[in-house]
Amino acid sequence: MSSFDDREKAQEAKFAHDAQLRFKAEARRNKFLALWAAEIMGKTDVGAYISEVIAADFEEAGDEDVYRKVSGDFAAANKDVSEAKLREKMGEFMRMAQEQVLTEV
Repeated sequence: MSSFDDREKAQEAKFAHDAQLRFKAEARRNKFLALWAAEIMGKTDVGAYISEVIAADFEEAGDEDVYRKVSGDFAAANKDVSEAKLREKMGEFMRMAQEQVLTEV
């Protein structure tokens, strides 16, 4: 029975580790996205905008809350960034973030 318990604990530890890496990658993706969007919108307080985008990710599970935040900000700033372009950038930045987080481990 000890072997089974050891495997169970190892699986739990792996799940927790993977969740932590996913969280870090999503936060980093949001930072990259906020930097890109802030540049397009000409924001001067980029640090505050990064915080806003990261905070938006806590509204609900998934990426739609971040998409709505940045998309709404583009609309409010009269910047024409298509849904396809925004989603493309979100995917691109997520891949970059995952690569960075994995190399830090």
